Amino acid sequence: MIESLHSPHVGRVKALIGSRGSKERSDSGLFVAEGIQPLREALSSQRGPGIETLYLSPAGLTRIAELDTSEVNVVEVSDAVMQAMASTVTPQGILMVCSIPSHSLADLSMTEESFVIYLDRIQDPGNAGTILRSADAFGARAVITSPGSVDMYSPKVVRSTAGSLWHIPVFESLELREVLPQLGNPECIVLSSHASESIVNFRATGPCIAIFGNEGAGTSTEQLAINARTVAIPMSGQAESLNLSAAASVVMFTLSQPSHG
Repeated sequence: MIESLHSPHVGRVKALIGSRGSKERSDSGLFVAEGIQPLREALSSQRGPGIETLYLSPAGLTRIAELDTSEVNVVEVSDAVMQAMASTVTPQGILMVCSIPSHSLADLSMTEESFVIYLDRIQDPGNAGTILRSADAFGARAVITSPGSVDMYSPKVVRSTAGSLWHIPVFESLELREVLPQLGNPECIVLSSHASESIVNFRATGPCIAIFGNEGAGTSTEQLAINARTVAIPMSGQAESLNLSAAASVVMFTLSQPSHG
């Protein structure tokens, strides 16, 4: 059992989640995930991020009693070491260092009913993680982010995905104009409160990309250099607008319905 706070293991984990974590994750191809739910998904996933090292405190060991970790590199640590490594205030005693998977857009095999999500300069980790979780729930083929978007493997995003990071391919820092030809130039829709077309009435003519813009600045179709249909969510209540992740979930639910295929 590792009991020293000066262990190289502690230093490596802290580097992956610290202020320079994004560069460290990019350089190493590794990220950190905490808790029982990501562990369950990682153990059952065939294509998601693989577990490089699983760190368990005594409390963590009791939580995973029903899981088979015989094929995993397990390192036991003291409660104090786990506290030093974890990014959560009250860690569950389960922390993984995982490999960032490499996916290919060509492998998405888009069909007439398929849709993917494109996040244009999204900054809020909670929004990004929740959108990815909804994308998993409603059957999106992938989540793609633009350059300048939040790091999808940062601790807060990983936590917000609630394990869905192991179910759906993620592509980071890709310009939309690079993505479109590789996906067969699917139809693009952009959510806008000023649009005259309701998402309820939207009918896709084939595979499509749903684009969600920056929380404050929104999305500029001129900047993206695309032709896109703008759609709005009809609201009968008093709220001026929806939170980005809530709005994205409504759009994805609508796109997942058979009548929109």
